[in-house]
Amino acid sequence: MQDSSRPPEEPEIEPARSTHRPDNPPIFNLPGGVLLALALLAGIYALQALVLNDASNAWLTFEFAFSPLRYVYPLSDQTLAWLWTPVTYSLLHGSFEHLAFNGLWLAAFGTPVYRRIGPIRFLVFWLISSVAGAGLHAAVNWGEPSLMVGASGVISALMGAACRFAFGGRQRGYLEAFGIEPPLLSVPAALADRTVRVFIIVWFLGNVAVAFGLPLFGDYAGMIAWDAHIGGFLFGFLCFQFFDPHSRSARSH
Repeated sequence: MQDSSRPPEEPEIEPARSTHRPDNPPIFNLPGGVLLALALLAGIYALQALVLNDASNAWLTFEFAFSPLRYVYPLSDQTLAWLWTPVTYSLLHGSFEHLAFNGLWLAAFGTPVYRRIGPIRFLVFWLISSVAGAGLHAAVNWGEPSLMVGASGVISALMGAACRFAFGGRQRGYLEAFGIEPPLLSVPAALADRTVRVFIIVWFLGNVAVAFGLPLFGDYAGMIAWDAHIGGFLFGFLCFQFFDPHSRSARSH
């Protein structure tokens, strides 16, 4: 028989465990859109390197790489390459090293931007930032017969965009850990953030060094389109609020 004078034992209560999982997994757990972009870049390069012959590669490069020389001549006397090359150059790469380098930076900075703005805005951002990089490159190298390829102008824009929300202090990290998008910093507020400011200064100094021909990158330095990098970065940093749904929703309340 149970002793009625002894109170029944209360069930042991285990401490509550949080079942919440952050919506933002580690940065290299890439979203599908970024993986698709990487696969597209890799597929195009594989086609160039493994399938096309020299003549076909030359045609592909001439028709889809960006050249400032196109805009010196009447557009009516040309093919429509002047129309699509400010975007299509961002899909081509000159070597496996070039592709791998850009792919790593695309994974790192494309991931937070893609997660924040979604696939459609990300695609539009890619298109316009590519044009922004090509535009400054054309302005600096007007009439030059060079051919520019590579996604680094777009990646620079992604870096500029990330400076507006993905850098910062503990409060921003806490919000991200619980699946809350951090607020978009204004341009002055981003520049006031020490981490952002140091990143921008170092980034610009590297590109200025390339512009003046300092041998920081060896023989490859002369091939770097530093002006396209700057054009892309300025676009991403100054214009990201037009792509950011969180900033718009914050202003509407």
